Amino acid sequence: MPREIRTCRGLAARSMVNVAGGEKAGVRFSDIEDAFLFVGSAPYGTHSAYLNVETGQVFYQSEMADLDEIGDEEMDWDHMIEIPHKNDLDLGQSLVFDFVEANLPDDYHGVRDIFRRRGAYARFKELLAEKDLLEAWYQFEHERE
Repeated sequence: MPREIRTCRGLAARSMVNVAGGEKAGVRFSDIEDAFLFVGSAPYGTHSAYLNVETGQVFYQSEMADLDEIGDEEMDWDHMIEIPHKNDLDLGQSLVFDFVEANLPDDYHGVRDIFRRRGAYARFKELLAEKDLLEAWYQFEHERE
């Protein structure tokens, strides 16, 4: 695996991508969305997906599911973009604080402190387990997806 892979931060803006010769290859938003949901459905670093900006094809890898669509294939890594995990984009933080306001209002400032350091989601889930709110969190998160 290469050491430098570009990351895709503007997922919605990448509905069409330039390819050699100035032509455009269609990239379906639903493919990018599926890849994003796949990567974010497991703990950080467990699932990964890569978009080939030349062909529009998405390749998946998972340590949990023993899935590897890249394997030993020759990949042109200059044309690959890594699909980010939702934690990379901080998309879950607003959801976290909506949940905290509704279910843990007295812990709001403590949760803010948790999210100022690495490993915040793990510590947040530990707090929820201590408060017996982990299942409520998963239900809340699922309803908001």
